[in-house]
Amino acid sequence: MEFRNLYRDYRRSNELVVKTAFLTLLFNDTLYIMESEAEIERGHADLTLIVRPDRRQYQVLDILIEFKFVSLKEAGLDGKIPETTDREALQTLPAVQSKQREAEAGLARYRARLQAKFGDLLCLHSFSVVAVGFERLVSLSSES
Repeated sequence: MEFRNLYRDYRRSNELVVKTAFLTLLFNDTLYIMESEAEIERGHADLTLIVRPDRRQYQVLDILIEFKFVSLKEAGLDGKIPETTDREALQTLPAVQSKQREAEAGLARYRARLQAKFGDLLCLHSFSVVAVGFERLVSLSSES
């Protein structure tokens, strides 16, 4: 019974699960104004961590993260392959490359919008995170 429930939950999962894990690990409201799905000029950035105005004196980075999720079915994989396949091989999968391009395009849009909103105040670093199932983060790229 438990296995069927796990499978049902896994089948309906998406990048929200990965984002929630990152949000939980990165949460720090003493340094950041943290927003999930922050609306920025009619777009929605997945996760922003903007340094609080009263914390700007510290050397802390503003962060923008765009998440993408590739299901095992989309990737053409079964449950064990992501664990045993190296990251470089997973990165060559067409579904992963497509999601990486989507993430990078989203980052470019949101980065420009955040820069327009905050100006030179930001020390923005942005990251794209592409997960294949829940087993592997295969692409983590950054840009400042």
